[in-house]
Amino acid sequence: MKTISNPSQSKIRKLAERPMIRQQKLMKTVEKMFYNIHRKGDKAVLAYSRQFDCPVQKTLEVDRDTVEKAASLVPERLKQAIDLARKNIETFHRSQREEIRKVETAPGVVCWRESRPVERVGIYVPGGTAPLFSTVLMLAVPARIAGCSEIVLCSPPGKAGDIHPAILYAAALTGVTRIFAAGGIQAVGAMTFGTETIPKVNKIFGPGNQYVMAAKRSAQYYGVAIDMPAGPSELVVIADDSCHPAFVAADLLSQAEHGPDSQVILLSDSKKVIKAVNGELELQLQTLPRKELAAQALKNSKAILFDSMEECLDFSNFYAPEHLILAVRNPAPLSRGVTAAGSVFLGHYSCESAGDYAGGTNHTLPTGGYAAAYSGVSLDSFIKKITFQQLDEEGVVSIGNAVEIMAEAEQLTAHRNAMSLRLAVVENYSKKNERDDE
Repeated sequence: MKTISNPSQSKIRKLAERPMIRQQKLMKTVEKMFYNIHRKGDKAVLAYSRQFDCPVQKTLEVDRDTVEKAASLVPERLKQAIDLARKNIETFHRSQREEIRKVETAPGVVCWRESRPVERVGIYVPGGTAPLFSTVLMLAVPARIAGCSEIVLCSPPGKAGDIHPAILYAAALTGVTRIFAAGGIQAVGAMTFGTETIPKVNKIFGPGNQYVMAAKRSAQYYGVAIDMPAGPSELVVIADDSCHPAFVAADLLSQAEHGPDSQVILLSDSKKVIKAVNGELELQLQTLPRKELAAQALKNSKAILFDSMEECLDFSNFYAPEHLILAVRNPAPLSRGVTAAGSVFLGHYSCESAGDYAGGTNHTLPTGGYAAAYSGVSLDSFIKKITFQQLDEEGVVSIGNAVEIMAEAEQLTAHRNAMSLRLAVVENYSKKNERDDE
């Protein structure tokens, strides 16, 4: 990785840039494909799938027999690991359930909020350079806990037209209702508009490359919600002189191996640490089966030397990484200064891989700087929060006059009348009771 020492403020903005495809060209491609999918449905989706993934693909939906047979193709050790991860993810996400709490905001005025599931969700599971069955767990588990009635999964087929058995096994284990062999822009487009085979969904979830992320952004224009902008993976490691250089290098490579458009950044206040980590990167890179992909990602990556940990953290907050590792002597105080990150890992033994698989937190996180404004996927992502309020006669009296005055000031007479009519009834009823008492 290229090393930069004590960059100026003007250079920091440049260093925080992500590798990007030209957006105008990218969006033009998305809109062309969306237009064809909207008009031609399955025919267009299959044509694109044959063009980009499987030249001999004949059908989109994966039948139940294929899903059931997939279990026999997954090694028992992997099944056990998947089940352990599922349990931990479920435990963490179940803890996010909220109790209904009713609040009396004024005498006779009661307000509260209730959760309702998003009825039909679409899960996108990348499968291009690696079969990310862990993403199935991260998305289908909270969807099931939330009570989503339909969980639709799309994942790109391999050259033989099949989806990796581990993805199918995880889907069956977590309650996915329908599975389709479709990836990229065409999968997002199909879930946006609906086709003869693939249903239109209410919300689309899942990470992907820049094409998938651009397609998800376009889906919003057609009335389909998305979880967040989640594109190529990225990681920042802040390391001091107490770190294990081999650990840090392994963490950086764990994200670099996702693909050439991934980005990893090392921040430190020690030249010695940066030199040692770079040495470890060269050694470990040679042992990786995906070393060509990781090497390309490292070209987009950098090590930056600052004078202090505080400056390292300032840069990280400005960059707003998907993942942040605090490989420092005392991570807790430093973590309190984190204002923008998708998920944070504290200390020398908290590798980002734990979060990707079995720690329990969700690995579907905002990238591209969106962690400054977006949260990662949680149980809340799969539910809608609906507010309720109920007024009785006392409530009408409590706030009625304020409502009338405010509506009058905004020149919304019908708004005022809706309250005035009720006030009149309550006041007349009150006067009648007073007369009866006399």
